[in-house]
Amino acid sequence: MERREFVAAMGGAMVLGRSGGRAVGRTAARLQAPTLGPEVFARRINRLQQELKTQKVDLLVVEPSTNFQYFAGYNPGRSERLILLMVPAVGAPVVICPAFEVERLKRNSAVADVRGWEEQADPWRLVRQGGSELKPPRRNGVAAVEPSTSYESYLHLEDQLGGWKLVNGASVTQRLRIVKAPEEVALIRLAIAATEAAIAATFAQLAAGMSERDVAQLLSREMANRGSPGSGLVQFGPSSALPHGGPSAGKLARETVVLIDAGSRIEGYTSDITRTIWFGDAPSDEFKKVFNLVHDAQTAAIQAGRPLMTQCQEMDRLARKVISDGGYGQYFLHRLGHGMGMDGHEPPYLVEGNETRLEPGMVFTIEPGIYQLNKFGVRIEDDCVMGENGVEVLSHRPAKL
Repeated sequence: MERREFVAAMGGAMVLGRSGGRAVGRTAARLQAPTLGPEVFARRINRLQQELKTQKVDLLVVEPSTNFQYFAGYNPGRSERLILLMVPAVGAPVVICPAFEVERLKRNSAVADVRGWEEQADPWRLVRQGGSELKPPRRNGVAAVEPSTSYESYLHLEDQLGGWKLVNGASVTQRLRIVKAPEEVALIRLAIAATEAAIAATFAQLAAGMSERDVAQLLSREMANRGSPGSGLVQFGPSSALPHGGPSAGKLARETVVLIDAGSRIEGYTSDITRTIWFGDAPSDEFKKVFNLVHDAQTAAIQAGRPLMTQCQEMDRLARKVISDGGYGQYFLHRLGHGMGMDGHEPPYLVEGNETRLEPGMVFTIEPGIYQLNKFGVRIEDDCVMGENGVEVLSHRPAKL
Protein backbone atom coordinates (compact mmCIF):
# COMPACT_ATOMS: atom_id res chain seq x y z
CA MET A 1 0.00 0.00 0.00
CA GLU A 2 1.44 3.37 -1.01
CA ARG A 3 1.77 6.15 1.55
CA ARG A 4 -1.07 8.20 0.07
CA GLU A 5 -3.37 5.17 0.16
CA PHE A 6 -2.40 4.50 3.78
CA VAL A 7 -3.13 8.07 4.80
CA ALA A 8 -6.47 8.01 3.04
CA ALA A 9 -7.45 4.74 4.63
CA MET A 10 -6.39 5.91 8.06
CA GLY A 11 -7.73 9.42 7.77
CA GLY A 12 -11.09 11.11 7.65
CA ALA A 13 -13.62 12.07 5.04
CA MET A 14 -11.08 13.26 2.52
CA VAL A 15 -11.54 16.64 0.91
CA LEU A 16 -10.04 16.33 -2.56
CA GLY A 17 -8.50 19.51 -3.79
CA ARG A 18 -8.42 21.38 -7.06
CA SER A 19 -6.69 18.64 -9.05
CA GLY A 20 -8.85 15.88 -7.58
CA GLY A 21 -5.77 14.26 -6.06
CA ARG A 22 -2.64 12.81 -7.64
CA ALA A 23 -3.00 9.47 -9.36
CA VAL A 24 -1.97 6.52 -7.27
CA GLY A 25 0.11 3.77 -8.86
CA ARG A 26 -1.86 0.67 -9.80
CA THR A 27 0.92 -1.81 -9.17
CA ALA A 28 0.16 -2.28 -5.48
CA ALA A 29 1.40 -5.58 -4.08
CA ARG A 30 -1.13 -8.39 -4.06
CA LEU A 31 -2.04 -9.49 -0.57
CA GLN A 32 -0.90 -12.97 0.36
CA ALA A 33 -3.76 -14.89 1.92
CA PRO A 34 -3.23 -17.95 4.08
CA THR A 35 -4.66 -21.13 2.62
CA LEU A 36 -7.18 -22.93 4.80
CA GLY A 37 -5.81 -26.42 5.25
CA PRO A 38 -7.60 -29.81 5.51
CA GLU A 39 -7.51 -29.63 9.30
CA VAL A 40 -9.77 -26.56 9.23
CA PHE A 41 -12.48 -28.38 7.29
CA ALA A 42 -12.10 -31.55 9.35
CA ARG A 43 -12.70 -29.42 12.43
CA ARG A 44 -15.74 -27.79 10.81
CA ILE A 45 -17.27 -31.15 9.88
CA ASN A 46 -16.69 -32.36 13.42
CA ARG A 47 -18.38 -29.26 14.86
CA LEU A 48 -21.23 -29.67 12.40
CA GLN A 49 -21.78 -33.27 13.46
CA GLN A 50 -21.79 -32.27 17.11
CA GLU A 51 -24.35 -29.54 16.34
CA LEU A 52 -26.52 -31.99 14.42
CA LYS A 53 -26.55 -34.31 17.43
CA THR A 54 -27.33 -31.41 19.78
CA GLN A 55 -30.30 -30.40 17.65
CA LYS A 56 -31.39 -34.05 17.20
CA VAL A 57 -30.84 -33.93 13.45
CA ASP A 58 -29.32 -36.84 11.53
CA LEU A 59 -28.24 -35.27 8.23
CA LEU A 60 -27.49 -31.92 6.59
CA VAL A 61 -27.95 -31.61 2.80
CA VAL A 62 -26.32 -28.66 1.03
CA GLU A 63 -26.39 -27.43 -2.57
CA PRO A 64 -23.42 -25.35 -3.82
CA SER A 65 -23.40 -22.17 -1.73
CA THR A 66 -21.25 -20.43 0.85
CA ASN A 67 -22.35 -23.13 3.29
CA PHE A 68 -21.11 -25.79 0.85
CA GLN A 69 -17.79 -23.95 0.68
CA TYR A 70 -17.65 -23.51 4.45
CA PHE A 71 -17.86 -27.24 5.10
CA ALA A 72 -16.27 -28.71 1.96
CA GLY A 73 -13.63 -26.06 1.25
CA TYR A 74 -14.88 -25.35 -2.26
CA ASN A 75 -17.95 -23.95 -4.00
CA PRO A 76 -18.38 -25.58 -7.43
CA GLY A 77 -21.32 -23.34 -8.29
CA ARG A 78 -24.89 -24.24 -9.22
CA SER A 79 -26.22 -25.20 -12.62
CA GLU A 80 -28.96 -27.42 -14.03
CA ARG A 81 -26.76 -30.41 -13.07
CA LEU A 82 -27.19 -31.59 -9.49
CA ILE A 83 -24.33 -31.26 -7.02
CA LEU A 84 -25.17 -32.07 -3.40
CA LEU A 85 -23.23 -32.39 -0.14
CA MET A 86 -24.66 -34.81 2.43
CA VAL A 87 -23.18 -34.69 5.95
CA PRO A 88 -24.51 -37.26 8.44
CA ALA A 89 -24.38 -36.79 12.19
CA VAL A 90 -22.36 -40.01 12.30
CA GLY A 91 -20.04 -41.08 9.51
CA ALA A 92 -18.25 -39.50 6.57
CA PRO A 93 -19.70 -36.78 4.31
CA VAL A 94 -20.63 -37.54 0.70
CA VAL A 95 -20.70 -35.34 -2.40
CA ILE A 96 -22.92 -36.27 -5.35
CA CYS A 97 -22.04 -34.62 -8.66
CA PRO A 98 -21.88 -35.22 -12.43
CA ALA A 99 -19.37 -37.95 -13.29
CA PHE A 100 -17.21 -35.55 -15.31
CA GLU A 101 -16.97 -33.28 -12.21
CA VAL A 102 -15.74 -35.97 -9.81
CA GLU A 103 -12.05 -35.21 -10.34
CA ARG A 104 -12.59 -31.45 -9.94
CA LEU A 105 -14.44 -31.98 -6.66
CA LYS A 106 -11.83 -34.41 -5.36
CA ARG A 107 -9.00 -32.02 -6.17
CA ASN A 108 -10.60 -28.92 -4.72
CA SER A 109 -12.82 -30.03 -1.86
CA ALA A 110 -12.06 -31.58 1.50
CA VAL A 111 -14.56 -34.42 0.95
CA ALA A 112 -13.08 -37.79 -0.01
CA ASP A 113 -16.28 -39.65 -0.94
CA VAL A 114 -17.37 -38.08 -4.25
CA ARG A 115 -19.95 -40.04 -6.27
CA GLY A 116 -20.64 -39.28 -9.92
CA TRP A 117 -23.77 -39.70 -12.00
CA GLU A 118 -23.70 -40.11 -15.78
CA GLU A 119 -25.34 -37.55 -18.04
CA GLN A 120 -28.07 -39.94 -19.18
CA ALA A 121 -28.85 -41.07 -15.61
CA ASP A 122 -31.18 -39.71 -12.93
CA PRO A 123 -28.93 -38.02 -10.33
CA TRP A 124 -31.61 -38.31 -7.64
CA ARG A 125 -31.18 -42.08 -7.61
CA LEU A 126 -27.77 -41.48 -6.01
CA VAL A 127 -29.40 -39.17 -3.48
CA ARG A 128 -31.96 -41.85 -2.66
CA GLN A 129 -29.18 -44.41 -2.29
CA GLY A 130 -27.15 -42.07 -0.07
CA GLY A 131 -30.19 -41.33 2.06
CA SER A 132 -30.80 -45.04 2.53
CA GLU A 133 -27.19 -45.62 3.61
CA LEU A 134 -27.13 -42.68 6.02
CA LYS A 135 -30.56 -43.16 7.61
CA PRO A 136 -30.49 -44.17 11.28
CA PRO A 137 -31.43 -47.83 11.81
CA ARG A 138 -34.93 -48.75 12.95
CA ARG A 139 -36.37 -45.24 12.80
CA ASN A 140 -37.05 -42.35 10.46
CA GLY A 141 -34.31 -39.75 10.10
CA VAL A 142 -34.39 -35.98 10.36
CA ALA A 143 -32.64 -34.15 7.49
CA ALA A 144 -31.83 -30.45 7.72
CA VAL A 145 -31.99 -28.69 4.36
CA GLU A 146 -29.55 -25.82 3.82
CA PRO A 147 -31.71 -22.66 3.69
CA SER A 148 -30.71 -21.43 0.21
CA THR A 149 -31.62 -24.74 -1.45
CA SER A 150 -33.75 -24.25 -4.54
CA TYR A 151 -37.43 -25.09 -4.29
CA GLU A 152 -37.09 -27.57 -7.14
CA SER A 153 -34.34 -29.43 -5.30
CA TYR A 154 -36.39 -29.38 -2.10
CA LEU A 155 -39.27 -31.08 -3.90
CA HIS A 156 -36.88 -33.74 -5.23
CA LEU A 157 -35.47 -34.30 -1.74
CA GLU A 158 -38.98 -34.65 -0.36
CA ASP A 159 -39.77 -37.21 -3.03
CA GLN A 160 -36.52 -39.19 -2.92
CA LEU A 161 -35.59 -39.29 0.77
CA GLY A 162 -38.04 -41.92 1.95
CA GLY A 163 -38.04 -42.37 5.71
CA TRP A 164 -36.73 -38.86 6.31
CA LYS A 165 -38.40 -35.77 7.75
CA LEU A 166 -37.09 -32.54 6.18
CA VAL A 167 -36.52 -29.48 8.38
CA ASN A 168 -35.03 -26.03 7.88
CA GLY A 169 -31.25 -26.19 8.34
CA ALA A 170 -30.80 -22.47 9.08
CA SER A 171 -30.44 -22.97 12.82
CA VAL A 172 -27.64 -25.48 12.24
CA THR A 173 -25.56 -23.50 9.75
CA GLN A 174 -26.09 -20.10 11.39
CA ARG A 175 -24.99 -21.32 14.80
CA LEU A 176 -21.74 -22.67 13.36
CA ARG A 177 -20.90 -19.69 11.14
CA ILE A 178 -21.98 -16.76 13.30
CA VAL A 179 -18.84 -16.94 15.50
CA LYS A 180 -15.68 -16.63 13.42
CA ALA A 181 -12.53 -18.64 14.10
CA PRO A 182 -9.20 -16.76 14.17
CA GLU A 183 -8.30 -17.88 10.64
CA GLU A 184 -11.58 -16.43 9.37
CA VAL A 185 -11.00 -13.07 11.05
CA ALA A 186 -7.48 -13.04 9.57
CA LEU A 187 -8.89 -13.41 6.05
CA ILE A 188 -11.51 -10.72 6.69
CA ARG A 189 -8.72 -8.38 7.81
CA LEU A 190 -6.92 -8.96 4.50
CA ALA A 191 -10.08 -8.26 2.50
CA ILE A 192 -10.57 -5.06 4.51
CA ALA A 193 -7.00 -3.91 3.84
CA ALA A 194 -7.40 -4.47 0.10
CA THR A 195 -10.74 -2.65 0.04
CA GLU A 196 -9.47 0.33 2.01
CA ALA A 197 -6.48 0.67 -0.31
CA ALA A 198 -8.67 0.38 -3.41
CA ILE A 199 -11.14 3.00 -2.15
CA ALA A 200 -8.31 5.39 -1.31
CA ALA A 201 -6.70 4.89 -4.72
CA THR A 202 -10.05 5.49 -6.41
CA PHE A 203 -10.71 8.70 -4.48
CA ALA A 204 -7.24 9.92 -5.44
CA GLN A 205 -8.09 9.55 -9.14
CA LEU A 206 -11.44 11.35 -9.12
CA ALA A 207 -11.81 14.05 -11.74
CA ALA A 208 -14.66 16.32 -12.80
CA GLY A 209 -16.65 14.84 -15.65
CA MET A 210 -16.34 11.21 -14.59
CA SER A 211 -19.55 9.20 -14.33
CA GLU A 212 -20.56 6.98 -11.43
CA ARG A 213 -20.07 3.99 -13.74
CA ASP A 214 -16.56 5.20 -14.64
CA VAL A 215 -15.59 5.39 -10.98
CA ALA A 216 -17.19 2.00 -10.20
CA GLN A 217 -15.12 0.38 -12.94
CA LEU A 218 -11.98 2.09 -11.64
CA LEU A 219 -12.76 0.82 -8.15
CA SER A 220 -13.14 -2.77 -9.39
CA ARG A 221 -9.79 -2.56 -11.20
CA GLU A 222 -8.07 -1.28 -8.07
CA MET A 223 -9.48 -4.19 -6.08
CA ALA A 224 -8.45 -6.74 -8.69
CA ASN A 225 -4.93 -5.28 -8.75
CA ARG A 226 -4.67 -6.14 -5.05
CA GLY A 227 -5.72 -9.76 -5.51
CA SER A 228 -9.10 -9.15 -3.91
CA PRO A 229 -11.83 -8.98 -6.57
CA GLY A 230 -14.88 -6.95 -5.71
CA SER A 231 -17.12 -4.05 -6.62
CA GLY A 232 -19.04 -1.21 -5.07
CA LEU A 233 -21.71 1.45 -5.22
CA VAL A 234 -20.52 4.87 -6.34
CA GLN A 235 -22.87 7.82 -5.79
CA PHE A 236 -22.43 11.54 -6.47
CA GLY A 237 -24.31 14.44 -4.91
CA PRO A 238 -28.09 13.86 -4.62
CA SER A 239 -27.58 10.23 -5.69
CA SER A 240 -25.81 9.64 -2.36
CA ALA A 241 -29.15 10.18 -0.59
CA LEU A 242 -30.35 6.80 -1.91
CA PRO A 243 -28.95 4.14 0.45
CA HIS A 244 -28.62 1.62 -2.40
CA GLY A 245 -28.61 3.96 -5.38
CA GLY A 246 -27.49 2.64 -8.76
CA PRO A 247 -25.41 4.35 -11.44
CA SER A 248 -26.96 7.67 -12.45
CA ALA A 249 -26.47 9.62 -15.65
CA GLY A 250 -24.94 12.62 -13.93
CA LYS A 251 -21.26 13.55 -14.19
CA LEU A 252 -19.03 14.41 -11.25
CA ALA A 253 -18.88 18.13 -10.53
CA ARG A 254 -16.80 20.00 -8.00
CA GLU A 255 -18.04 20.93 -4.51
CA THR A 256 -20.17 17.84 -4.04
CA VAL A 257 -20.44 14.62 -2.05
CA VAL A 258 -19.02 11.32 -3.26
CA LEU A 259 -20.05 8.09 -1.50
CA ILE A 260 -18.41 4.71 -2.14
CA ASP A 261 -19.74 1.50 -0.56
CA ALA A 262 -17.45 -1.39 -1.48
CA GLY A 263 -16.49 -4.93 -0.64
CA SER A 264 -13.94 -7.42 -1.91
CA ARG A 265 -12.96 -11.03 -1.20
CA ILE A 266 -9.94 -12.96 0.01
CA GLU A 267 -10.25 -16.77 0.01
CA GLY A 268 -14.04 -16.47 0.11
CA TYR A 269 -14.17 -13.93 2.97
CA THR A 270 -15.50 -10.46 2.38
CA SER A 271 -15.25 -6.86 3.55
CA ASP A 272 -17.89 -4.11 3.48
CA ILE A 273 -16.79 -0.50 3.88
CA THR A 274 -18.45 2.84 3.09
CA ARG A 275 -16.64 6.15 2.85
CA THR A 276 -18.23 9.53 2.13
CA ILE A 277 -16.05 12.45 1.06
CA TRP A 278 -16.33 15.99 -0.21
CA PHE A 279 -14.96 16.50 -3.73
CA GLY A 280 -13.82 20.10 -3.97
CA ASP A 281 -12.03 22.87 -2.11
CA ALA A 282 -13.97 22.91 1.17
CA PRO A 283 -16.98 20.99 2.48
CA SER A 284 -20.17 22.87 3.22
CA ASP A 285 -21.10 23.55 6.83
CA GLU A 286 -24.10 21.22 6.56
CA PHE A 287 -21.96 18.38 5.20
CA LYS A 288 -19.55 18.75 8.13
CA LYS A 289 -22.44 18.83 10.61
CA VAL A 290 -24.07 15.72 9.16
CA PHE A 291 -20.80 13.83 8.76
CA ASN A 292 -19.78 14.47 12.35
CA LEU A 293 -23.22 13.48 13.66
CA VAL A 294 -23.03 10.15 11.80
CA HIS A 295 -19.51 9.68 13.19
CA ASP A 296 -20.76 10.33 16.74
CA ALA A 297 -23.55 7.78 16.26
CA GLN A 298 -21.05 5.18 15.14
CA THR A 299 -18.80 5.97 18.11
CA ALA A 300 -21.70 5.55 20.56
CA ALA A 301 -22.48 2.08 19.23
CA ILE A 302 -18.84 0.97 19.18
CA GLN A 303 -18.17 2.10 22.73
CA ALA A 304 -21.33 0.48 24.10
CA GLY A 305 -20.67 -3.04 22.86
CA ARG A 306 -19.89 -5.62 25.56
CA PRO A 307 -19.50 -9.35 24.84
CA LEU A 308 -22.37 -11.59 25.94
CA MET A 309 -24.19 -8.58 27.33
CA THR A 310 -25.08 -6.14 24.54
CA GLN A 311 -28.04 -7.06 22.35
CA CYS A 312 -27.95 -6.26 18.64
CA GLN A 313 -31.00 -4.01 19.01
CA GLU A 314 -29.31 -2.00 21.76
CA MET A 315 -26.50 -1.03 19.39
CA ASP A 316 -29.08 0.14 16.85
CA ARG A 317 -30.99 2.12 19.49
CA LEU A 318 -27.91 3.95 20.75
CA ALA A 319 -26.78 5.09 17.31
CA ARG A 320 -30.32 6.05 16.33
CA LYS A 321 -30.73 8.13 19.50
CA VAL A 322 -27.62 10.18 18.68
CA ILE A 323 -28.93 10.96 15.22
CA SER A 324 -32.45 11.70 16.50
CA ASP A 325 -31.13 13.99 19.23
CA GLY A 326 -29.20 15.82 16.52
CA GLY A 327 -32.42 16.51 14.64
CA TYR A 328 -31.96 14.07 11.77
CA GLY A 329 -33.79 10.99 13.07
CA GLN A 330 -36.20 10.82 10.14
CA TYR A 331 -33.26 10.50 7.74
CA PHE A 332 -31.70 7.36 9.27
CA LEU A 333 -33.50 4.88 7.03
CA HIS A 334 -31.99 1.44 7.67
CA ARG A 335 -30.66 -0.86 10.39
CA LEU A 336 -27.34 -0.07 12.02
CA GLY A 337 -25.46 -3.04 10.60
CA HIS A 338 -25.22 -6.67 9.65
CA GLY A 339 -23.01 -9.68 10.17
CA MET A 340 -20.27 -10.41 7.67
CA GLY A 341 -18.09 -13.33 6.69
CA MET A 342 -18.41 -15.50 3.60
CA ASP A 343 -21.63 -13.65 2.76
CA GLY A 344 -21.66 -9.88 2.56
CA HIS A 345 -24.82 -9.84 4.68
CA GLU A 346 -25.37 -12.58 7.25
CA PRO A 347 -26.37 -12.86 10.92
CA PRO A 348 -26.20 -11.15 13.33
CA TYR A 349 -28.27 -8.15 12.22
CA LEU A 350 -28.04 -4.97 14.31
CA VAL A 351 -31.67 -4.00 14.14
CA GLU A 352 -34.61 -3.27 16.44
CA GLY A 353 -36.21 -6.49 17.62
CA ASN A 354 -33.05 -8.61 17.47
CA GLU A 355 -32.28 -9.65 21.05
CA THR A 356 -29.20 -11.71 20.08
CA ARG A 357 -26.32 -10.92 22.41
CA LEU A 358 -23.04 -10.25 20.64
CA GLU A 359 -20.46 -12.94 21.38
CA PRO A 360 -16.68 -12.87 21.01
CA GLY A 361 -15.83 -13.73 17.42
CA MET A 362 -18.96 -12.26 15.86
CA VAL A 363 -18.05 -9.98 12.94
CA PHE A 364 -20.40 -7.20 11.87
CA THR A 365 -20.64 -3.76 10.30
CA ILE A 366 -21.60 -0.55 12.09
CA GLU A 367 -22.92 1.82 9.43
CA PRO A 368 -25.20 4.66 10.52
CA GLY A 369 -26.32 7.04 7.81
CA ILE A 370 -28.30 10.21 7.14
CA TYR A 371 -30.03 10.53 3.75
CA GLN A 372 -31.70 13.80 2.68
CA LEU A 373 -33.47 13.41 -0.65
CA ASN A 374 -32.49 15.89 -3.36
CA LYS A 375 -29.53 17.03 -1.22
CA PHE A 376 -26.98 14.39 -0.18
CA GLY A 377 -26.39 11.38 2.02
CA VAL A 378 -23.63 10.41 4.43
CA ARG A 379 -22.84 6.88 5.52
CA ILE A 380 -19.81 5.71 7.48
CA GLU A 381 -19.43 1.93 7.50
CA ASP A 382 -16.69 0.07 9.34
CA ASP A 383 -16.14 -3.62 9.94
CA CYS A 384 -15.89 -4.81 13.54
CA VAL A 385 -15.42 -7.94 15.61
CA MET A 386 -16.63 -8.48 19.14
CA GLY A 387 -13.58 -9.12 21.30
CA GLU A 388 -13.24 -10.42 24.82
CA ASN A 389 -13.51 -6.90 26.27
CA GLY A 390 -15.53 -4.99 23.69
CA VAL A 391 -15.81 -4.05 20.04
CA GLU A 392 -12.63 -4.03 17.97
CA VAL A 393 -12.79 -2.02 14.75
CA LEU A 394 -11.02 -4.01 12.02
CA SER A 395 -11.01 -1.22 9.46
CA HIS A 396 -9.54 2.27 9.91
CA ARG A 397 -12.26 4.69 10.96
CA PRO A 398 -12.25 8.09 9.30
CA ALA A 399 -11.67 11.10 11.53
CA LYS A 400 -14.31 13.74 12.24
CA LEU A 401 -14.20 16.94 10.21
